[in-house]
Amino acid sequence: VQLQASGGGLVQPGGSLRLSCAVSGSIFSINVMGWYRQAPGKQRELVATITSGRSTNYADSVKGRFTISRDNAKNTVYLQMNSLKPEDTAVYYCNARTAISSYWGQGTQVTVSS
Repeated sequence: VQLQASGGGLVQPGGSLRLSCAVSGSIFSINVMGWYRQAPGKQRELVATITSGRSTNYADSVKGRFTISRDNAKNTVYLQMNSLKPEDTAVYYCNARTAISSYWGQGTQVTVSS
């Protein structure tokens, strides 16, 4: 499984960004897709996940502001981020989990600053 994340950038507080994660390889084996983030000096943390059945889960800090979705036809998972705050600044990573493995894409930087 290979993951390619994109869509990060610099945005002002209150703004929006959409991250994309293109998935290739043994897609049929993936059970859960997710987005994680890591801010400077902090541990990597869960942002949101979506299962093959489209069940979603969010960190409390992003509930109501972020939406994870998937387009199976395009083999892509998205993270729509609205009402961004400076504390959302981090490197965002795409993750795919199968029954036996976990895969990571390269990170994409999101910076929220005026």
